Amino acid sequence: MDLVQNFPAVSILICLFAGIISSGLKGKAARYVNIALILAVMILNTCTLGYVLHTEEAFVYVMGKFPAPWGNEIRAGVLECFMAVFFCMIMLLSLLGGKKKLADEVEEGKTFLYYVLMNLLLSSLLALVYTNDLFTAYVFVEINTIAACGLIMIRQNGRTIEAAARYMIMSLLGSGMLLMGICMLYDLTGHLLMSNIKEQVAILSVSGQYRIPLLVTIALMSVGLAIKSALFPFHAWLPDAYGYSTVSSAAILSSLVSKGYIFLLIKIIYRVIGFDIFEASKIIDVLFVFGLMGMIFGSLSAIKENDVRRMIAYSSVAQIGYIYMGIGMGTQAGMAASVFHILSHAATKSLLFIAAIGLTDVSGGSRKFIDLTGAAYRNKWAGVTFTVGSLSMVGVPLFSGFISKLLFAQAAVQNNGKMLPALIVLGISTILNAIYFMKTVIRIYTPVEENKYECVTFSSMKLYAATLVCFIGLNIILGVNSQPIVDLIQQGLSMFS
Repeated sequence: MDLVQNFPAVSILICLFAGIISSGLKGKAARYVNIALILAVMILNTCTLGYVLHTEEAFVYVMGKFPAPWGNEIRAGVLECFMAVFFCMIMLLSLLGGKKKLADEVEEGKTFLYYVLMNLLLSSLLALVYTNDLFTAYVFVEINTIAACGLIMIRQNGRTIEAAARYMIMSLLGSGMLLMGICMLYDLTGHLLMSNIKEQVAILSVSGQYRIPLLVTIALMSVGLAIKSALFPFHAWLPDAYGYSTVSSAAILSSLVSKGYIFLLIKIIYRVIGFDIFEASKIIDVLFVFGLMGMIFGSLSAIKENDVRRMIAYSSVAQIGYIYMGIGMGTQAGMAASVFHILSHAATKSLLFIAAIGLTDVSGGSRKFIDLTGAAYRNKWAGVTFTVGSLSMVGVPLFSGFISKLLFAQAAVQNNGKMLPALIVLGISTILNAIYFMKTVIRIYTPVEENKYECVTFSSMKLYAATLVCFIGLNIILGVNSQPIVDLIQQGLSMFS
């Protein structure tokens, strides 16, 4: 075994151990440990990505050297490694962008706890990306849920406690359905490793045995993960969770946590159930319809909002709808478009949350649109960045959102049965996106006769400005250099099969 094949397992374990170490450190030291950890994990997974690109095949790492069915496995392919690197990058930029604000949002004595939760969250995300065992996936789904809930309520005000309670209730409902599906699948197949389950599911499908229980199992796991990733109409917890948590938490929750669950669903579709069997179950059509509804109703809710952060949160409902629409098309092109939109949305939504806090800080801390008038002149960096994120969400060329919508349109054209509704809703959603994002951009660039708020200078926000520049650069890279990334996604999905 090559040394690099140990890196995925090492990445998960050092994140867990870093949480233990951070629990005994003061806030500043815990922050340094956390940043160093993310950088180290990103380097390890970049090396692993280079390795699988060179070998052009995935590898399986057996935990403890015990073979199936007793052992636990980690599987690393092109898509898993790329997602791990991307998740680390987004988490690092989100933490750096919200660093200055964190001191105001979290009590000094609880700062170390914030980074403990971040370590656990990163560990669980990496495990969801890499695991080849369904029960291990469930365990880390629960770790992810607890860490995310802690990150919401650590701000300790009435709204965050209420938001955390709603998040926990809905998330546990989704987790319960996922666990029931896993238990039924274990009863049907006798296995927990994904590759072994897929072999048995294929045999059951050919023989016609247990057709109804298998259908129920697929439905339970799909709906469970849909609830956890806030697919419409299971999104009621999302606006408060993203709108009232700390700025770094909002950026990470919206861009990474929900995407981790969606990525797990994609793995289940390919590596547990089998793409053809999942498509034949017709549950994929339900996901398609809910995705279309989310694209419309999420955008309509965003238009009605008068709070900029809740508006961005409702936008996430629409964008998650895009991802499920692509999955629901039941084609390789639709799946590739969904995976690319996971990247695009993660990069853009984090950018919007980080930029929004810069705008509200120079508007007396108010998040109401009327108070944001002229905010882009008071904080030029945040204004430009928010505009870039808005243009990306609308789908303007040069930015990542344009490529996402282009890929979805191309995938829709290849699916005769779903082409018309997909293209119509895609067009309507784009218009709605333009309404609420461009309305905000116009508002922040509307001059005010008498400026009652202070302006900020570059010298007072160097790290914040540097973070925003990195986010803009990442968005443009995804927008102008998309083909190699799409090719990598397609290669990774072929490895899943």
